Amino acid sequence: MTTSSTSLEDSPLPTPRPNDWRLFLRLVPYARRNGKLFLISLLLLLPVSIAGVIQPLIIGQAISLLRGEPTWAILTGVSLSTGIGTLIKILLVSIAIRLAFVSLQGYLVQRVGQEITAGVREDLFNHVLSLASSFFDRTPVGRLVTRITSDVEALGDVFATGAIGILSDIIYIIVIVFTIFALEWKLALMLVLMLIPVSALIIFFQQQYRKANYRAREELSKLNSMLAENISGINIVQLFRREQFNSEMFRSINQKYREEIDKTIFHDSAVSATLEWVALVAIAGVLWLGGVLVLQDNLTFGALSAFILYAQRLFDPLRRFAEKFTMIQSGFTAIERIGELMDEPIEIRDPSGNTESEFLEGLEWRSQNKPGEIRFENVCFGYKPDEYILQDLNFTIRPGEKVALVGPTGAGKSSIIRLLCRLYEPSKGRIIVDGIDIRDFRQAQLRRYIGVILQESFLFAGDVKRNITLGESYSFEEIQKASQVTNVSDFIEQLPQSYNTQLRERGTNLSGGQKQLLAFARVAIRDPRILVLDEATASLDVATERLVQEALDRLLEERTAIIIAHRLSTIRNVDRILVLKRGQLVESGNHDELLAQDGLYASLYQLQMLGTE
Repeated sequence: MTTSSTSLEDSPLPTPRPNDWRLFLRLVPYARRNGKLFLISLLLLLPVSIAGVIQPLIIGQAISLLRGEPTWAILTGVSLSTGIGTLIKILLVSIAIRLAFVSLQGYLVQRVGQEITAGVREDLFNHVLSLASSFFDRTPVGRLVTRITSDVEALGDVFATGAIGILSDIIYIIVIVFTIFALEWKLALMLVLMLIPVSALIIFFQQQYRKANYRAREELSKLNSMLAENISGINIVQLFRREQFNSEMFRSINQKYREEIDKTIFHDSAVSATLEWVALVAIAGVLWLGGVLVLQDNLTFGALSAFILYAQRLFDPLRRFAEKFTMIQSGFTAIERIGELMDEPIEIRDPSGNTESEFLEGLEWRSQNKPGEIRFENVCFGYKPDEYILQDLNFTIRPGEKVALVGPTGAGKSSIIRLLCRLYEPSKGRIIVDGIDIRDFRQAQLRRYIGVILQESFLFAGDVKRNITLGESYSFEEIQKASQVTNVSDFIEQLPQSYNTQLRERGTNLSGGQKQLLAFARVAIRDPRILVLDEATASLDVATERLVQEALDRLLEERTAIIIAHRLSTIRNVDRILVLKRGQLVESGNHDELLAQDGLYASLYQLQMLGTE
């Protein structure tokens, strides 16, 4: 995969399309994790096949015994009742062995399949979390959900029920072919030749089904994307009366999905019908040619009876394949789609070389001398190639300095923050923090070193404590201390179960201001060297903002701070203001100095003051 800006879903069918064998090989590393179970399930295939193949021979011998035809040596010279009894015992033993081995093999195969599914799902989830923000900018969430859920389930089915089942059927066919050639090569050759056109038809319908199934999966992804979008934006949908319009859009996509599913059903049905027709022709051929050989005394009636059973059993694996056809092709399509996602490159990686402890020792030494220094050197950046949002940006923020970023919408203020936190990589230039290029930081350490509070904070389903610690190991005393420092302890203690209060998804049982207060505690507990505030107090009421401002005054002590604020009155007391326009630094200075320059900052400030009068 290249690092182009196109989405996974831009083209309906990827080219070139990998063949089934290469797709299946992608599962081999996961099968190796459960090597013992996988090996045992493979070893059981041969005895299962032999036990199944011997049964028609036993029935044929019983018929020959009843008709007085030549039989096995163990049946020679025994009475009819004794011979039949012996054959019944052998038949029962073969049935018992086959049932036992089939049951054990089915359990092992399903277990391995579930292990593979779980392994793929975990690796896929971890890979998605490692992808850069640029990937999520161009890929709908619903499509990712489809791949991690339904596609992974289909992948498990193709291995557990499909791949091992096909291998079992192939071994079964091989054992049957060897057996019937040993009985009568003429009848055997006729049956084997009939497999050639059947195989060709199966391959043809398989290719057609794959294309239809891939398109059906794409339409399903669109359905999921639209569903996720409408649920997330349900307030806007209802407030602007978009229900009917969105329902029509959903109906249109649903119709396309149904049409593609109909095509898969057609190809699936065509395979089943073809197999049934060829199987009937094969049995008729065996009866005709076998009858001729029996009349010529070149074949016993018992052997012909066995051949008729073998003709049925020879096509049974193909019938089973037809039954699994939809599932198998869905599985291969799923592997294909999951493979595309797994092949998506991880654009932002941790550096190799120094161990984390060595790196932290060097960082600690530098930060003691220059705690929180930030330097942008000739930084250019664009969300699309050659369309730069930031152009040749150069500035230095001194240790402990409080700097505000100001400028019109689209000037690049938020882009600077995203680059600093390494959510995106600069197109050109570099960013230095305490004398270290941020590309030499490990991502986890960099984002622990820099605390960010956004305008809208995201809360996870779970209790209040977990939304402050976010899975890290902090003591309850540390949680309480962080809450007290940020003036949010009173609000938390008023909740029904205090710190153990369960929050719904996205924190819908809290107000916007309360969610923002938790975001301050979330940052405070990590004690970052650099603090970034991106419109962090915009959603707070006057009373809450006063509490937060007191907390900010404490948090900002001896820390470098970058503040983005559209309300210029809130940044009058910062050490320096950087004014941006179209991705370039056009002015720099404190509030009074910039007003005296009578430039862009002065114009923006005067406009806001007029708006408040």
